[in-house]
Amino acid sequence: QVQLVESGGGLVQAGGSVRLSCAASARTFMRYAMGWFRQAPGKEREFIGGITWTGVSTSSADSVKGRFTIFRDNAKNTLYLQMNTLKPEDTAVYYCAARSSSSPSRLTSEYNYWGQGTQVTVSS
Repeated sequence: QVQLVESGGGLVQAGGSVRLSCAASARTFMRYAMGWFRQAPGKEREFIGGITWTGVSTSSADSVKGRFTIFRDNAKNTLYLQMNTLKPEDTAVYYCAARSSSSPSRLTSEYNYWGQGTQVTVSS
């Protein structure tokens, strides 16, 4: 069982930056590939990007490439999402998820554990 807790969300102006954290309870955190997703009101949950269990490679959605960076610190059991040059359309609830695999997936159904989400609101 893995518990995930996101933090770092809030209100930010367009063009600003925010770093989200996802703290995992499991001592086996490094055995999980991780993903970040977001969900805006009235929309489906969207894959932002993922990272392998070793943090060597990442993948990200076209809408955030060049602006968002995913990284992890296995010693701290923590996943991060650095978001720069934020836009109003980035407003959403952001979720981290853990997958019992070495590689991340774009599909929500392939993740075993989810955090409760953290709200990010970008004002214009």
